Amino acid sequence: METVEYDVVVIGAGPAGENAAQYAVEGTGMTAVLIERELLGGECSYWACIPSKALLRPIAVADVTADLPGVSTAHVAPKALLERRDTWVSHYDDSGQVDWAKGVGLAVLRGDARITGERTVRVSSADGDVLVRARRAVVIATGSAAHVPEVYADALPWDSRDATGVVDVPERLVVVGGGVVACEAATWMAALGSSVTLVVRGHQLLARTEPFAGEAVLAGLRERGVTVLLGTSVEAVRRSDAQATGTGRVHGGPVTLTTTHGELEADELLLAIGRSPRLDDIGLSSVDLTADHVTGGRLPEWLYAVGDATGGPPLTHWGKHQARVVGVRIASRAAGEVAWEPDREAPVPQVVFAEPEVASVGLTEAQARDAGHEVVVTRVPTASAAGTSLLRDHVAGDSQLVVDAHTRLLLGATFVGPGAGEMLHAATVAITGGVPVHVLRHAVPSYPTASELWLRLLEELPPQFRTPPPVS
Repeated sequence: METVEYDVVVIGAGPAGENAAQYAVEGTGMTAVLIERELLGGECSYWACIPSKALLRPIAVADVTADLPGVSTAHVAPKALLERRDTWVSHYDDSGQVDWAKGVGLAVLRGDARITGERTVRVSSADGDVLVRARRAVVIATGSAAHVPEVYADALPWDSRDATGVVDVPERLVVVGGGVVACEAATWMAALGSSVTLVVRGHQLLARTEPFAGEAVLAGLRERGVTVLLGTSVEAVRRSDAQATGTGRVHGGPVTLTTTHGELEADELLLAIGRSPRLDDIGLSSVDLTADHVTGGRLPEWLYAVGDATGGPPLTHWGKHQARVVGVRIASRAAGEVAWEPDREAPVPQVVFAEPEVASVGLTEAQARDAGHEVVVTRVPTASAAGTSLLRDHVAGDSQLVVDAHTRLLLGATFVGPGAGEMLHAATVAITGGVPVHVLRHAVPSYPTASELWLRLLEELPPQFRTPPPVS
């Protein structure tokens, strides 16, 4: 078996793996290799963030034209919409990503990777096996896989890859789940012509956000014709002639779901109930580790994990942040130095590209109270600023800040409405930097822009929050 050596070996070449490798060796003279069994660029580039937003943006533009006098109403053109998706995923060709990797000095190996011992990885492909040794570190960046409970398995349901890679638009689609993937996929599948039913076990959508955000998205989905069944559990699933026909194609005959709401029949079923770290086939046992060691961060000094594989928030930007931190740690350790890192954990922002858009960062009101904070909450209609109300005639949703009553630091923020995601980073910066609200009041927003909503929110806080808190 051929043996090769690199300073850093990264298993998985999605955005987190790419960033970890680049930051570990950039400007150091060290070498790194990316090992990937599918496409360089990973889930985000081909089956998640990029294709889903490529599908959703034209739909959002069409929605605006329908609610903005002075412009002709646009309509979604399904064929052109799918062609746009194909362009953004480079027609599932990763040669551009490979060129990027080589251009920044990273080697690429194709195949299945398994850890076989300390700092040792075997890569298996059709061309044979290669043993790869890491002089410094091995990074696990294997991502995650869709969670498919046994009750669904025989029906071969769609997962998020099928939804973003849709080829056959089913006439009737049942989506199981009430989170981000479910809400976004329901939006574009309805726009493509499917009659969509959303089956949600809980009693609200987007359960990890503020309840008012989920309520706004629920109203938006129902307005576009999506049937939403809250508080509904699936008890059994049956399907005739289930077949693995390929990504985005209908996987066989009609699907019948027995639920607590009654029976539902559809031409396809999309399962969107979460993802699990992909750790079961990478050889952890060879170094006396389990998946729990990885997700719990209990790893030997030569082994690191980033992205979805850590079990943390399954968000590309979060994985890339982790990767940058880990990459710098590896480089600093190799140089006999200690990497500088902030003294507080970074907040995790998230945007849901539904109608209306939802953007949030930090703690919800309930989470803040559960964590022991005494909080002051300020909420205003998103349309209450001139800049937001100018974006369209009917602006749905509220926006909210959660502030610690004693330190007067921002703990969390939620924006619902058009362009919500573009207002979020200011909140992320405020939480990360520990900027108190009496200082935030002096960050002057331009008029009339959506960012003026910040001033409306801050002005609703108690008057005493306009000056520094008393020194205790």
